[in-house]
Amino acid sequence: MNIPSHFRSRRLRAALAAALTAGLLATSCATRDLAVGTGDDAGQGTEDGGGVSTESVPVADSYPGLPDALAQQRVQWSQCEAPTPLQGEGPRPFQLSDRTPWQCGTLTVPLDYADPEGETIDMALIRVVSSAPEADRLGSLVFNFGGPGGSGVGSLPLLVDEYEDLRAGGFDLVSFDPRGVGESAPVVCLSDEEIDEGDQEDAGPPRTAEDEAEFVADSEEYAAACQANSGDLLPYVTTNNTARDMDLLRHALGDERLNYFGISYGTELGAVYAHLFPENVGRTVLDAVVDPNPDPVAQSLLDAEGFQLALEHYLEDCATDPGCPTGGDVETGVATIETLLDDLAAEPLPTDDPDGRMLTSGLGMTGIASALYSEESWEYLTMALDEALNAGSGDTLLLLADFYNGRDSEGRYSNLMPALNAIRCADDPSTMALDDVVRHREEFEAASPVFGEWMLWGLSGCLGWPFAEAAEPEEFSAPDAAAPLLLVATTGDPATPYEGAARMQAAIGGPEVAPLLTNDGEGHGAYTPDNACVADAVNGHLLRGETPGDGLRCE
Repeated sequence: MNIPSHFRSRRLRAALAAALTAGLLATSCATRDLAVGTGDDAGQGTEDGGGVSTESVPVADSYPGLPDALAQQRVQWSQCEAPTPLQGEGPRPFQLSDRTPWQCGTLTVPLDYADPEGETIDMALIRVVSSAPEADRLGSLVFNFGGPGGSGVGSLPLLVDEYEDLRAGGFDLVSFDPRGVGESAPVVCLSDEEIDEGDQEDAGPPRTAEDEAEFVADSEEYAAACQANSGDLLPYVTTNNTARDMDLLRHALGDERLNYFGISYGTELGAVYAHLFPENVGRTVLDAVVDPNPDPVAQSLLDAEGFQLALEHYLEDCATDPGCPTGGDVETGVATIETLLDDLAAEPLPTDDPDGRMLTSGLGMTGIASALYSEESWEYLTMALDEALNAGSGDTLLLLADFYNGRDSEGRYSNLMPALNAIRCADDPSTMALDDVVRHREEFEAASPVFGEWMLWGLSGCLGWPFAEAAEPEEFSAPDAAAPLLLVATTGDPATPYEGAARMQAAIGGPEVAPLLTNDGEGHGAYTPDNACVADAVNGHLLRGETPGDGLRCE
């Protein structure tokens, strides 16, 4: 097991507090009820979307290279159903507090853009229209919340309050399930029961020749399951193809340019879009910027250092409390967590999970990593560690791991993890031989005593994958983009470390094309209404085209 470097959906921040304060291990379904916008008449939406037109604005008659059946699409918007388990489960989103309804639809796209007359797939969409007067409307703002593998249809209703200023300012807020994700031709590998079984058998990262052989066998078995269940789809779930889907979405929405807000992996997707369609780039924000470095060892080491830094910042803060379960200083805290994970590998902790699951070393590590994505989650990490270290219970760490892994209250998994693996391996299926991986062990342990070993084995993440070469490498250069792409990076970001943003800026075309806003703080992603400095800069860029100069810092 490894920590995916750009995996994190921002749902944890929206749901965690409610889950833990509503009674230990409250269901994820209940937490979503608090996050989805509802008015006094929630549940009273109509089939036509509450009086809003079910058809998008007219579009041009053609789209280069596509048959008329695809080029002349108009999105048929209608009332949303509840998110499916593959999208993350939860209640149906009806309407916001101002009675604006949620609307859902589909966009048909080619499976293979090199064969546009061939097989097609449907992409799931969601939107909520702007509350601004018609004269002030700015078109659509399309979101990708990260992963790869995160469902935009499931995520946007949970996070909509963070973007209310943008909706009020003139944008329809739109998101989608990228190809291979959620309900857009989902990649499926293992059953829910098989995923649980694998997690329960986890005894930590490989440390012996026998462990390594088992790791290889498990990886090859997983790849074979993905091929058996999703084989025809796997070569086509690339970031390049998703960027092409976004441009067809722009066309179907009737927008001359794509206005876009990408977070985490969504920044990678946005940069690829800018490379492929520079003339169609509209007002764009890339928050929690991915490192474009193609060297997997260098990138994984940076990720390990990022998580270690975030953990040490948490431990430093915890140590100021006399009751901190990890001790009074960072060094003691790191050692305590290392010992905890080693102990879990030898003897998992019991939980109150209705399916009888124990807290294994891998689930414990995942739970810890999950809480590091937001400083707001640190109090829950303290609760979870106190519970594990002093009460002998793994309940809260298991809850944190379940949020991270996309497991709902009924034991059903979203397809975030199989989609993540499939998209990463479609973009770059090359994998490092086992002997080469082992040679980097000391580097990774030095980079992160807690997370390094786990991340080390991610270097073999595509072991056994059914194809060996990417159909089309990603490129990020967009010096002729029609509008600047505002990059936002946080100095304490664990999942997309700050250093990578400068490399992405250079890859896109430099500070004039991609100015960088630095957020001095913690967590994965900087834009929230509570961060006035970042919000003012981003809102000015998106709503008024007032792009801040390179080098702005928010503290």
